[in-house]
Amino acid sequence: MAIKVRDYEVRLTRNKDERRQVRQLRYDVFVEEEGASVTEEQKNLREEYDEYDRYAEYLAVFHNGKIVGTYRIIDRNAAEKMGGFYTESEFNISKIKKTVGNIAEMSRACVDREYRDNALVMRMLWAGLGEYIVRRKIAILFGVASWVGTKPVESAQAISYLYYNHLSPLRLRATVLSENFADGVNPKLSRMNILPPEFVDESDARRQMTPLIKGYLRLGATFGRGVFIDKPFNSYDVFVMMETRKIDAAYQKHFLGRANALADLDVKDGALKTVGKIMLLPVTGSFKMVRAFFEFLLREDAADAEYIDDEHDNDGDKE
Repeated sequence: MAIKVRDYEVRLTRNKDERRQVRQLRYDVFVEEEGASVTEEQKNLREEYDEYDRYAEYLAVFHNGKIVGTYRIIDRNAAEKMGGFYTESEFNISKIKKTVGNIAEMSRACVDREYRDNALVMRMLWAGLGEYIVRRKIAILFGVASWVGTKPVESAQAISYLYYNHLSPLRLRATVLSENFADGVNPKLSRMNILPPEFVDESDARRQMTPLIKGYLRLGATFGRGVFIDKPFNSYDVFVMMETRKIDAAYQKHFLGRANALADLDVKDGALKTVGKIMLLPVTGSFKMVRAFFEFLLREDAADAEYIDDEHDNDGDKE
């Protein structure tokens, strides 16, 4: 499904040119703004990519034909083709992979610098992710959330707060692979309890969080154990996970009409329980419930929203 609000649209990319635009936006943000390392080929192309882009899907927000925001999404099927998820280079996610059913990784989230004051772009990305969850019956959505730089102590309040208050349950908890740090990076930098609990202040912690991490918390996300120092990408990362059935009840009520709308999508002891009607119906069949989700996210722009059943398939170009 494509969602349109006036001259904005969110949907999966459909062809090589659109996928190229996504990688160019990522180059502008991650390389030119944030200092990520790239190859000479990437410099010449002005595109940011890695081996995980070949089978990934790109969710994109378009404004008058220009891509201004994006997420990279890799579901279980794509990961199997590539030999794993991108996240596995930083965290051990073996417990999550044992889950029966579909899981998906979200990564490389970014918004064009000229559109960051426009809250509609990020809200549309979230709406697109929500539609993806419903259509693909995603039980667990996960990825990494990052800060720019290589010194976690600069976000000590935020990281310590996540450690003491929002770690994932043991049965699904990811753990950092500090042995994969670049040469010269101290493995001790992976610790999350940088500050003792009595030194952690929630207000200070939230001020140090990125808008994306704050958004994940509002949706009821939990976090893996450890911080990964990604020196080549000039970032330090925490693992974030959302069990879709546990999305905050208040949000579920707004999104889907009732506080426990996703309760039937359950992950327990490595098995996926019976999926409720809402997840089994195609998006067009459960339109009323899904529309409630979009209208809450789009807020004052919801009156201008159009919902278009997207029959286009990606053209198979995985570069």
